[in-house]
Amino acid sequence: MVKGKKFVLQKHFNGFPKESDVLIQEEELPPLQDGQFLCESLYISVDPYQRAYPQKVGSVVLGSQVARIIESKHPEFPVGKHVIAYYGWKTHHILDGTELKLSNLVTPPPMIIPDSLDVPLSYFLGVLGLTGISAYFGFLNICRPKPGETVVVTGAAGAVGSIVGQIAKIKKCKVIGVVGSDEKGQWITKDLGFDAFINYKTDNISKALKELAPEGVDCYFDNVGGEISNEILKRMNEYGRISVCGSISNYNDTEESKAPAVQRIVVGKQLKMEGFLFKQFLNDYQQGVMQLTQWLKEGKIKSKETITEGFENTFKAFTDMLKGKNYGKAVVHVTKCKL
Repeated sequence: MVKGKKFVLQKHFNGFPKESDVLIQEEELPPLQDGQFLCESLYISVDPYQRAYPQKVGSVVLGSQVARIIESKHPEFPVGKHVIAYYGWKTHHILDGTELKLSNLVTPPPMIIPDSLDVPLSYFLGVLGLTGISAYFGFLNICRPKPGETVVVTGAAGAVGSIVGQIAKIKKCKVIGVVGSDEKGQWITKDLGFDAFINYKTDNISKALKELAPEGVDCYFDNVGGEISNEILKRMNEYGRISVCGSISNYNDTEESKAPAVQRIVVGKQLKMEGFLFKQFLNDYQQGVMQLTQWLKEGKIKSKETITEGFENTFKAFTDMLKGKNYGKAVVHVTKCKL
C-alpha cells in the first residue's frame, strides 16, 4: 500500500484564507485495478481561482499538478512518464485517464507531457499550463490586438498577466502593466519588455493613464476588477476590447461589493467586454502549448516562477500568492526530481 498526504478543506474560506481552514491528512491508496495508474506529485500549482471557486467542506482542495507515474496498469500511461493532472493538493493519486471534475471546474483528462519539448516540468503549470493557455487564448481570441494598439494589463507581474504582456509585445502593441510595487514594475519593463508600468498603490491611475496612453486604450486584459478597472475603462477608445480573466481584488471580500456602474461607459464607447473560463479553450490546448513553446525557445517569451519547497508549505504558498508576493507563476515543489 502506498501512503500519501492531502489537503482537505475544513471550513469555507471566509475573508482571507486561514491556516485552520485546511488540514493535512494521510491516506492509504488501494491496489491498482486494470486501467488505472498511480501518480506521485512533483509540482503543485497555486492560483487565484482556487480562492474563487466554491468547494465542498471535506473535499481535497482543488488544483493541478505535474506528476510522475510510479505504477501502472494502463497501457497508455506507462511508468516513468510525466503527466499534467487535476486531482487537487495531494502527494499521490490513482487515475484512470478519464475526465475529472473538481467542484464545478471542468478540467482536461490527464495528459502525458511529451519528452520532445525539452522544457522544465514546472512550466506545464504556468506558461505551458492553465495560466499560459488562459493568457494566450483569453488575450488573442477576445482582444484581437492589432499592431500599434495600446494594451493595459492588470496583475501584470502575475502568472497570467506577465505572459499576456509579452504576447502583446509579440503582436507589436504598446503595453502598460499595472502592478503592486515599483520592483515588480522594473521587472516587467526591464526583463519582459513592457513599455511602462503603473504602481496602483502609489500612483494616481487616472493621471498615469493620461500620461502613458494619451491616445487612449484599445485593449484591456483584466485580472483584478474593482476601482482600478473602472479607471481603465474610462480611458478606453471606441470599439475597445476587454478580456476579463479574474477579479482578485474582491475574492476575499466578506460582503458583496458595490461595483461602479460600467454600462454607460461600455455603451457610450461601444466596447466589447467578455469573460472566459479555461475550459472553453480545451479543444485548442495543444495548439496553444506548441506556439508558446516555440516562443519560449525563440526567446520571445520569458517564464519566471516563484517556487516554494515542500508539500506541507502548499497553503502558505497559496496565501503568499494571494498577497501578491510572487513574481510570475507560483508553484510548490513537492519532491526533488531530475528535469
